[in-house]
Amino acid sequence: MFYLLASGIDSSESQFLFLFQYVTFRSVGSFFTAFSFMLLSGPAGIRLLRSYQGAGQPIRSDGPQSHIIAKQGTPTMGGLLILSGIHIAVLLWADLRNPYILSVLFIATGYAIIGFYDDYVKVIKCASVGLPGKVKLALEVLLALIVIQVLIFFSPESLNLSIAIPFFDGMMLNLGFLFPFFAMCVIVGSGNGVNLTDGLDGLAIVPVIIAGTSLGLIAYFVGHSLFSDYLGILHIPGAGELSVICGALLGAGLGFLWFNALPAQIFMGDTGSLGLGGLLGTLAVILKHELVFAIIGGIFVLETLSVIIQVACFKLTGKRVFRMAPLHHHFEQKGLSESAIVVRFWIISVILAIIGLSSLKLH
Repeated sequence: MFYLLASGIDSSESQFLFLFQYVTFRSVGSFFTAFSFMLLSGPAGIRLLRSYQGAGQPIRSDGPQSHIIAKQGTPTMGGLLILSGIHIAVLLWADLRNPYILSVLFIATGYAIIGFYDDYVKVIKCASVGLPGKVKLALEVLLALIVIQVLIFFSPESLNLSIAIPFFDGMMLNLGFLFPFFAMCVIVGSGNGVNLTDGLDGLAIVPVIIAGTSLGLIAYFVGHSLFSDYLGILHIPGAGELSVICGALLGAGLGFLWFNALPAQIFMGDTGSLGLGGLLGTLAVILKHELVFAIIGGIFVLETLSVIIQVACFKLTGKRVFRMAPLHHHFEQKGLSESAIVVRFWIISVILAIIGLSSLKLH
């Protein structure tokens, strides 16, 4: 809104209005808007959710027994606060005519709605299982395919079916008719990867923040012709605007962490994990840096693979590779404290982000 208002006024009359032309200024404004919203609305939002949910999010009976005692009664659906903060910040600071902005908001909202219904069923029925997995997956795939067709239409024709290959100067791989399927896997996989990671207090939100901030930097570089030329990476006109969304994600994420740090006062639930995961995956697809995102979001990849490996091995051999999946529960069962697991996963996320961002210049 601010950008559209400022663009309709002669900026030569005001140096302040001229600042709204800069995506960096609006990204900072988006960050502080989302962060302030979270801090101000958090306490009231937690009280409201607790009053409606009663016993809070049901804890898996087959999960670590300590969770049944320590986490029982903690309200869920904190993703409503996170996504609200992001949407408010983006509506105020982003260029709403940008199709990339609208595409990311579409997926974030759609996936959050799927997650919200899943959380709603769990809370109302006091069950650890909500929306049937096949139904959830089908809806996620449908939304992803819709937005992918939009992105193919609006992306530069020379790039719309291609992905960037990290560590190689400007190298692109054209996937042709396979691109929609690949992009769908990225978006759906990202949503469910974050969902699987969200099992300990503060575990998921920090890797989300790190991945979102990294993608925000990539968006700025890709959208700026001078930086993209210097780094030897592709240039996508209009992609720099996505930095505003990433600024909002950083602000809302840090604000949520204020209440989600051990011991958590609220969980993001499927509402937040699916919405934020879908948001990250869509950013990666728009920026054509899906493979770099696989490095930056390596924690989500590892958590997802641990579940796939566990299920596959158990069905084939009747034996388990991990003591419990996802991976963070395996380490809990080995005796590591929750705080130790969370902090070490954060450290790994930072290292992976550095490696991923380094690929932009290491050719």
